[in-house]
Amino acid sequence: MTSILWGSFVMVALAEMGDRTQLIALSLAARYRRPWTVMLGILVATLANHTLAASAGVWVAGMIPAAALGWIVGLGFIAFGVWALFPDAADAPGEREGWGPLVTTIVVFFIAEMGDKTQLATVALGARFHSTLAVTAGTTAGMLAADGLAVWAGSRLGALLPMRRLRWAAAALFMVFGLAAIAVVLV
Repeated sequence: MTSILWGSFVMVALAEMGDRTQLIALSLAARYRRPWTVMLGILVATLANHTLAASAGVWVAGMIPAAALGWIVGLGFIAFGVWALFPDAADAPGEREGWGPLVTTIVVFFIAEMGDKTQLATVALGARFHSTLAVTAGTTAGMLAADGLAVWAGSRLGALLPMRRLRWAAAALFMVFGLAAIAVVLV
């Protein structure tokens, strides 16, 4: 279980670097200047989103033969690796009148994660490891770690850790996971 937690954590933390949701976290923190409230919103949205994603992955794993699933997960991770090489653009976070920073963060973050590479990676991790709880805990912790950097370090992060290197590291990790999933099928 520990390896599932750490693998999920590292994969999502690296994949999130430079991702649009990290940029949205930076924008929300700058707008509201309430980092703990923004982080709580990110936590709630990510728990909801990644619980659904990991559950979908576990469910799909029960429906597809192991060999086919290995190829799907492996090729999916390799595709995520290629996707991670290209930076995302952030849409300006919207706000409805009467919504405070917590509700705005939850809604904006939940919607921004739909179809995002970290959500799709969570589906694939759930399918690979057959554990909604461990995958959700690991991916949520990874999101909080990466987005916490955006919330508290803001624009200084780019000066400390070049986004290009982080994207390459995330791409490599996705590809290693993909090749490992395919290797399991071939052995």
